[in-house]
Amino acid sequence: MKNSKSMMDIEDICGCSKLPSIIPKKELPHLKSTSAAFMHVRDNLEELGKVADDTDLLFLKGLLDSPVVTSLVKVQERLEDPPLHVEPVCSSICDIVDEVCHALRSSRDENARELVRLLRSSHLKALLETHDAVVERKEAPSKPEPSQLTMPTNERTEAVRMVGLRRQPNEPLGLTVQVDESGNLIIARILGGSTAARQGLLRTGEVILEVNGKEVHNPEELQEAIHEAKENLSLKLAPGIASDGNRPVKSTCYMRALFDYDPSEDTLLPCVEIGLPFQKGDVLQIVDQADPNWWQARRVEGEGLGPPGLIPSLELEERRKAFVPPEADFVHKISICGTKISKKKKRKMYQSKSNGEFDSAELLLYEEVARMPPFRRKTLALVGPRGVGRRTLKNRLINSDPEKFGTIVPYTSRPPRVLEEDGKSYWFTDRESMETDIREHRYLEYGEHGGHLYGTKLDSVRELIRAGKMCVLDCSPAALKILHNSTEFMPYVIFIAAPGMEQLKWLYDLARSTGTSSRNLTEDDLKATLEESAALQRAYEKYIDLVIVNEDFDNTFRQVIAALDALATEHQWVPVNWIY
Repeated sequence: MKNSKSMMDIEDICGCSKLPSIIPKKELPHLKSTSAAFMHVRDNLEELGKVADDTDLLFLKGLLDSPVVTSLVKVQERLEDPPLHVEPVCSSICDIVDEVCHALRSSRDENARELVRLLRSSHLKALLETHDAVVERKEAPSKPEPSQLTMPTNERTEAVRMVGLRRQPNEPLGLTVQVDESGNLIIARILGGSTAARQGLLRTGEVILEVNGKEVHNPEELQEAIHEAKENLSLKLAPGIASDGNRPVKSTCYMRALFDYDPSEDTLLPCVEIGLPFQKGDVLQIVDQADPNWWQARRVEGEGLGPPGLIPSLELEERRKAFVPPEADFVHKISICGTKISKKKKRKMYQSKSNGEFDSAELLLYEEVARMPPFRRKTLALVGPRGVGRRTLKNRLINSDPEKFGTIVPYTSRPPRVLEEDGKSYWFTDRESMETDIREHRYLEYGEHGGHLYGTKLDSVRELIRAGKMCVLDCSPAALKILHNSTEFMPYVIFIAAPGMEQLKWLYDLARSTGTSSRNLTEDDLKATLEESAALQRAYEKYIDLVIVNEDFDNTFRQVIAALDALATEHQWVPVNWIY
């Protein structure tokens, strides 16, 4: 703000029109700020006595001495300060670091190797990536001022408007239409990332009147007109009842799909071409959830995103998965978009000891996830059927690096045997104490064998994590839900699947020779193990990060080590409740 403007502001506040005669305008240019102008007026109040009444002078003096006015002047002074402009020294520091590491990769100097190790550490890498992201955002073109976007108030906007669109030959526009009760052809949905969305000229709810001068009244006529138009389209649009160009857009989120989806097999999808196929485990960016039945989404592909499309919403897919014939479950289907379900329910008390029965029937379709920089998980859960070598694999991991891996000692109510020491193979306690802790949910898992209780205590896992080690567990799959839903355990779950019959028989022979098992198994037992492996994988795959078929111990061990090393160098998609 210029000094003359600052002085006029003070004149307006004071209500004194005689001020210019005391402080001539020619003296104002040397006043560099509002604060200087304010001090100049306050210091020259005595000269006002020649032309002003005593009452006005006292009022003006009290006003200028007021803390409120002083604070306002300080605020104005701060607003006049030029914005702090900091230029980045480098716009892509990650590239420079990569060049340095590349140049030093063959160096034998200890300092050079230490530098490369530091530069490649996950924390420094995340910091440098953040620096480059801030620079990229800072260098992006600024948005136009609101004043440049505001339409003059004296200009009248026409109700019917013409919109020109340009597209690649045979490229879909990325919108769906419907005919309302009045026979109007309305834009029902615009797919995020599509041609229509990128150009930003169409709004949902608008009525399409013409395409390239040709009237259209239904989806078939619109499709024909668009096909004839090739590249350039001119649409005549009218506002609809539900059109709203300022409709709030939901913030995007990311979901991990827990089922497979093929649009070509979906009879409820409005148009097969706009469906987005995905497989179990794919991460999807959810762009729009406004429609209760169909979400707009894009599949995450490496560091980028695939084309947009429609996927079934959680509500629609839950209704579809839960639907059974009416004669079997008293379910009555009303309509495609509004399936009403009324069931005769069987009452059953939920008990913690039988929670696996309830969890196996839990319907999980999407899981909200977030992308995290590389970090080491706190627990490693090895799950699978009996006899596939989980315990052998756990012991080999711990022996390979005792500083990195550790395991816990289970508790039991069994009395110690001869030469057994407390804390070696088991922590020995009484049954009453164990039952009390079980009721208070202090155990990750527990069971009873030979009239005695055995269990894995959660506090034991916490102590090992606090010691800086990854806790390796060969636990029951039923314990995965507790680990997965907790923010303190953050597990990496590896399912050790049973191999073929011959390899499985070899594993059992190896276990007997090493003394880790004394079971004599028949061919029926081996078949049961294979069936159990497949059933467990299906039931708990929503919690599983990696599946390894244990055909060879050495190869399985190398795969586990490689997967754990990747966690320290690659970004990870983790459940959002681990972060927020």
